[in-house]
Amino acid sequence: MPTPPLFGSHLSVAGGMVNALLEAERLKMDTVQVFTKNQQQWKVKPLDPGASADWLGKLKELGWEDRTVSHASYLINLASPDDELWNKSIDLMTVELERCEALSIPFLVHHPGAFTTSDRDAGLTRIARAYKRIFKSTKGFRVVSCLEDTVGSGSNLGRTFDELGDLRARIIEQTGEPDRVGFCLDTCHAHAGGYDFSTRAGADEALDEFDRVAGLAHIRCLHLNDSLKELGSRKDRHAHIGEGTITRPPDRKTQPIKDSGFAAVVNRAAFAGKPMILETPKGDDEKGVPHDTRNLRRLRRLLD
Repeated sequence: MPTPPLFGSHLSVAGGMVNALLEAERLKMDTVQVFTKNQQQWKVKPLDPGASADWLGKLKELGWEDRTVSHASYLINLASPDDELWNKSIDLMTVELERCEALSIPFLVHHPGAFTTSDRDAGLTRIARAYKRIFKSTKGFRVVSCLEDTVGSGSNLGRTFDELGDLRARIIEQTGEPDRVGFCLDTCHAHAGGYDFSTRAGADEALDEFDRVAGLAHIRCLHLNDSLKELGSRKDRHAHIGEGTITRPPDRKTQPIKDSGFAAVVNRAAFAGKPMILETPKGDDEKGVPHDTRNLRRLRRLLD
């Protein structure tokens, strides 16, 4: 039997980092994604030694040292042409990596960045140059930086798979460290960005394209989100699995989830044993069942 993917969700660390692990265990997840700091603030409090020890102890108890994920601050823009923002972003990205390394979190997801007043090529070059500094100051770290695909709104980079492949190649050229840079594939972002994940065949075709231009082997974790907005909308709005346009496209709203692209994703051999993270709305349904539990049940039923 092939190794199944690792299903989890982005969970809160309110009250202590370890609480995310405790909640993931309670909800019978296989992994978890967290913020290691307030994602909307530049200022960073040092990691609390006691909280870190609690996290590391529970991580070891669960045997999850090789599978957790962190998401970097939304403030970071490594593509910025503005030197002040660019330097602040480099400093904060370095801190994000340091915190992941200290907490034995192997994967750090971040959005590539927006070129704003410059252009695409300048933005990609800027990111690669930023990584040269970041990797030099974090030499020897095991954490993998995972470039996340985006819907491509405004000047945000990373919508197309070939652009992601180009960016990774530029970073490797600058740093000489291919093992430290990979990808995070977000299904909502891909679909809203123009790749049709509403059918299993369409998703397989998109994944094949990713393999050709960027390499599926370099996808180190995934975000599994349905899309509230339609194919190619360029709008990043997450929906529960089975309640968005990936599983209920406008032209066939009664389509079974097993016929959607989620079936292609969770059964792809290249993703065996890799973290698959929900970033769907929290709370409970009308029966008191956590939405995460309901979403994960729907995904696990798709496994062949």
